[in-house]
Order: sequence, then structure tokens, then C-alpha cells
Amino acid sequence: MRYRLLAILSVPVAATAAGGQQATTAAPAQQAAASRAFTPSDWYKVTTLNSPAMSPDGKWVAFTVTTVREAENKRHNEVWVAATAGGEAQRFTSAGYESSNPRWSPDGKWLLFTSQRPGTRGRTWGLRMDQPAGEAVETDRFPAGSVPNDKSFVVWSEGTSPDSAAADSSRRDPFGAMAPMARPPFGAITKPLDPKRFDGRHVTEMRYKSNGPGFLAGPREKRVYRPTQVWVQKLDGSKKKLVDSTAYSRRGAAVSPDGKWIAFTADARLRPDSVVEAERDSLARLPYDAKRDEAPRNDSDIFVISIGGGTPRRVATLQGDEGDVAWSPDGKWISFTSAPTRVASQRLYVIDAAGGAASNLLGTWQYEPADYEWLPDGRIAMSASIGGRSALFHLDPATKQMKEVVGGRRQLRGFSVDDAATKVAYVATSMDKPTELYVAAADGSGERKLTGFNDALLKEVAFSDAERFTYKSVGNVEVEGWLMKPYGYQPGKKYPLALYIHGGPHGQYGEGWFDEFQNLAGAGMWVLFTNPRGSSGYGADFTYATRGRWFAEDYQDLMKAVDIAAARPDVDSSRMGVTGGSYGGVMTAWVTAKTNRFKAAQADRMIANWWSWYGTSDAQGLTEFEFYGKPWDNPAMYDTLSPIRYIRRVKTPTLIVQSEEDHRTPMTDAEQWYIGLKKQGTPVELVRYPRSTHDLSRTGEPWLLVDRLGRLRQWFSYWLVDSGMPTRAATDRP
Repeated sequence: MRYRLLAILSVPVAATAAGGQQATTAAPAQQAAASRAFTPSDWYKVTTLNSPAMSPDGKWVAFTVTTVREAENKRHNEVWVAATAGGEAQRFTSAGYESSNPRWSPDGKWLLFTSQRPGTRGRTWGLRMDQPAGEAVETDRFPAGSVPNDKSFVVWSEGTSPDSAAADSSRRDPFGAMAPMARPPFGAITKPLDPKRFDGRHVTEMRYKSNGPGFLAGPREKRVYRPTQVWVQKLDGSKKKLVDSTAYSRRGAAVSPDGKWIAFTADARLRPDSVVEAERDSLARLPYDAKRDEAPRNDSDIFVISIGGGTPRRVATLQGDEGDVAWSPDGKWISFTSAPTRVASQRLYVIDAAGGAASNLLGTWQYEPADYEWLPDGRIAMSASIGGRSALFHLDPATKQMKEVVGGRRQLRGFSVDDAATKVAYVATSMDKPTELYVAAADGSGERKLTGFNDALLKEVAFSDAERFTYKSVGNVEVEGWLMKPYGYQPGKKYPLALYIHGGPHGQYGEGWFDEFQNLAGAGMWVLFTNPRGSSGYGADFTYATRGRWFAEDYQDLMKAVDIAAARPDVDSSRMGVTGGSYGGVMTAWVTAKTNRFKAAQADRMIANWWSWYGTSDAQGLTEFEFYGKPWDNPAMYDTLSPIRYIRRVKTPTLIVQSEEDHRTPMTDAEQWYIGLKKQGTPVELVRYPRSTHDLSRTGEPWLLVDRLGRLRQWFSYWLVDSGMPTRAATDRP
């Protein structure tokens, strides 16, 4: 099951925040047992678990373990296996290679994983689990996909080859020795006079750069479309076979339990991919039109085809873009997820495989499904984001009754069940505990922790917990927030506070361990974080409430949380800071332009000017949707929502952090904000990280990631802590 973060939990009331809001208080037992606060260098010691995969017989769980090799400035991934009956987990892959994403062959005899090893062509490797096997071997015998009840073959969707320019090897390419970005793309009017003397970049495509991959070379020849097709492969060592060939893509193929039928999604009119893309490109060039762009669309439908090929049968004509297709255990029903429009909540549906009307299993439930799968008894196991926490539910399609079976104030990831659905494995994390592996009975009973990779660190470092509270904001909308205690908290003392603002804008904070929060809490600050309007995890109405209204109610939601926290007797409201990245970075700039109540700010991956951002980012579609058009379609919104227009008001000392290879929020906006603050005498520093993208704080080079944590801690300690708490122990300094 694929995982997405989940939601909030009603918990017993332990305290009442200012203004009557309900809060839950975490006990400081963990801090009392440990010896010291978290420091940035402790990040190197944290072990992260993900991708749990339970064996078909339920005896084993394979999972990925990620550690940091500090001296090498790199992360390292290995596949480990734990017995569901208990005992020490064991490493199953070589420490000399990177290995991840484990899964099992349908019969459970092979443990498969992803690894790119020198001198090899494949990326899928396998270990025999039913007999002594020795080293892992490359294998293509067990492609990932859908299997029938007898597990004799696998069905999946895959392109015949990547969409590309068909290289013509019959003629010599005079530009073949040039770097890919330097070569003249297909259709270009200009070309280098001497290929050996041009080492620049030649751009003709709309999409020529991307956060992460960087600059993208244009096609050298006219594009050849390679649609996604349906493949089948027997598990006896046979080669894969194409069910049949079409000019349109067939996505998400799933085979029926009896092995006779394949369900998939495709363009509703079965048009060739070239036609679909041409229409999409044409629409993208038009000015925003509410009647056209907001109308429900029937972009795709579900089809069924015989395992032997032939003419597909449409199951139903449905509004929206269907996906996650699966068969019920008896083969009578097909389930899928869909939303009629982009701003509507996704629902889980079932429809008779023979056709008919689709049944919405979730009705008007506030939240949205993440991953799901059918259980042998005809029920559905479904994960969902319930605000800041996550949970696993069992859903009865016949009655539409739903029961939460695994939850709590934590985040749960990667649910995996055995074939008989007697057990479920998952990774769990909470505010003060990094990830570990757990197993429980299918009904959630008898939960057991299978690993303790971070136990030693938990004894050494006192991670802070957080109080959860909800509050009513403008329009009587309920918002969820958390207040993390500073390390060494003592009742009767006042502590500074840092407000964290998440990215997205449709990201979310939640009930999981987060290095950035622990970093500032470890320096002696309260950390306030909340999910204002625009956040995911609370249904589409909440998520898209900010569309066309950025920095309006979402800003008020944030300030309402600050008001509540500032009213506490243990918060020093004269020493507060604000920080955030991406959307959180531009909101930080906006906050400092609106108010001087914060004594320090840190803007990460920020945007200062929506016009310049639009012309340099790889994600123009964000504002075309959120701001109802391109800058020249809606110039007033792009102008009035650009913080640079109000920079004269900003007096808050600001640290700006930006990455040199960030194509999502490029450097130009950080430079504008820096120069603007510098010119008017506002204290400001700009730190530019090399070899780093928009994802520096999550997946960046370890040394740079930890350096960033240190600078955030230094900046806020200087402006908020050191100036007001001169007696703080020197050992607590960053």
C-alpha cells in the first residue's frame, strides 16, 4: 500500500489554552531520563526506517534502513528483515552497496530489492529465502505488478520505451560530441558555428529545467510517443509479453482474481497520447477562463480487457480522473479513487465489473483516502490522513461502515499485510521518537515494536514532546496546532518562541519526529507550528480555501495561533521569531512586511516577487491554478501578493537560506529580498548552499543539511535566547 500522511486525534483534555482552546500536555518524562538537549550534530545519529514489506506468509517484514555516514558526507541504505514473532532484526544486503525498496516474490521464496551496482545493467536484485542462497543476484523474473489468485503470472503497465527522440544511427551527428544541453534541439533555427567552441545551453522547449535533475536537454529529433502498455509475464522464467499495442496509454493495470481480465485506466476517448498532449499544451497557452477551467472534466475512464487482448470494454463514464484500480477478492467489483474536480475531495468508489453506477464508499467524510487494498473477507483496509496524524481503517463496502484499527497521536507509514490479512506491519514515528517498525494483528490488537534502532539515541538525547491544541479562527474554522516545549522547561519561567510555517502551500505538519523542531527546542525555545487553511489532511474544502486568497485567512490563522501562545505565562511574547520554507518562506517574508511583533525571521527557499518567480521557476502551474491565470492574465494578484512591494516596512532581522540548484524557488528572489533589506539597513544575512536543490533540508548533502540546522539555531539564539537569557549554559550553545 502506498502511504500518505494522516490526521488528527481527539485526546483527553489535560490543559486549557488561553481563550478556551483545548490542549493536551505531554509529560516531561523523556527529558528527565535523558542527559542533554538535541544539537545539530545529533542529526547524523538518527536512523530512518521506511518501505516495510511483509512476506506472504506473515513471518517476516523486510524494510529499508537509512543511516548517515558522516565522514563520507552521504546517506546509506540497506535492506533489513525482522521476524514478526520477535527477535533481533538482521541486515540482508551488502554494506558496500546501496539497497532499498524491498518486496517479496508472490510465492515468498525471493526477497527482491532495488540496487544499482557497478558493472551491472539491472536495478532489481533478489535473495533466495527458501534455501541457502549466498550473494544477491540480478533478476527480472518477478516484475512488480498485479497477480491473480494462483500467482502464476504478473500484469503491469509500462512504456515500451521512454518517450524520446528516435535517434537515427544511419547518419553521423555533427553535434554528437557536444554536451546534451549544448546541442541544437530539434527544430532550432540557430546552431553553433564550431561545435568544439560552444559549451553553453541551447533552449527551445517550454520545460527545460527541473528541481533535482537540473537542466533538461531538448529532443534531437522529432518526438516519438511510446504509450504506456499492458504487459504480462509468467513466473516460470518466461519473458514478458505485450498484451497488445495501442496509440494511447493504459495505466494502472490490475488483473482479476481468476486471471481472465485486466482493468486499467485510459483517456476517456482512447485518443493517442500525442493528441492528448497537444490538447493539454493548447489549453495551457490560453488565458484563464472560469467556465472552461473550473468545469468538471472526464479525463479518463476505467476499461476492462481480456488477458488475451482484444477490444477493451468501458466499465462506466465517470467525471474526474480515476486511479488506484483494484479488484474485489471475488472478482465482482472494481474499486478506484477519483475526484470530480481538482478542488473536490478524493473519494473511494466501487463499481460492478460488468458496469453500472459507481458507489461512493466514503460519502461526505471530511478526510481523503491514501492507500488501500482489499482484504480476503471482502473488506477494505484504507489509510488516511486525519489532520496531523495518520491511521489505518477497515471499511465494509456493503454497509459503508468504517472502523479505525491502528492510530494514535503519531504518524504511520507503509502499511503492509500478509496474504491472509492476519497481520499488519508499519513504520511509526511520534513527536519525540524517530521511526521504528511495528506489527499488530489485522484488527490493530497486540501491537509490538520490532526494532530499536534509535533506542540508544533516545537514552542520550532528550527529544521534546509537544502539546496539541485546536482553535477557532476567522469564519469559525477549526485549526490544529502544536506547541513544543523547550529543552529543560521549568514552570514559572518564560521562554522565547519560534513560529514555524510549512511549505506547499498544501503541505502539513503532523505527529512525527522532525529535526528542525527539535533543533530549536533543544536551544531553549518554544516551537509553535500549525496547519492553517491551505494545509492538506483536512479535506479538499480546507486545502483549497486559500486559492486566490493567499496571505488572507491563512495569515490570520497563523497569527491567531501566535496570539494564543503569546498569552501563556511561560511564553515571552517580546522574544518571538518566525521561519518557514518555500510557501513558508514567502509567508515569512509577508509576515515581516505586515507586523513587527517578531524579533527575528528566517526565510528558506523564499519567493519575493511573483513575476520574477514565474519566469524562473519550474512550477508555473502552481500560480496559474492558485492565482487564476498567468501574471499577464491577473497582474493585480501577482503584484499585490508579492512581498517585495512592501519591503520598506520590514524591520525584522532576517536570515535567508537558498540553494544554488533550486529550480523551484530560484536564487533571484532571495537576492531581491537580500538587497532590499540591505539597502534599507535591516539586519540580514544570505547563505547560499552549493550543489543543493529545493530539497536541501530533506535530502541534501548531510554536511550542508546540518550546517543549515546550525545556522538556524545560531540566528534565533542570537536574537531571541542569548539577549534575554544570558545565564544559559555554554554547553547548550550551537
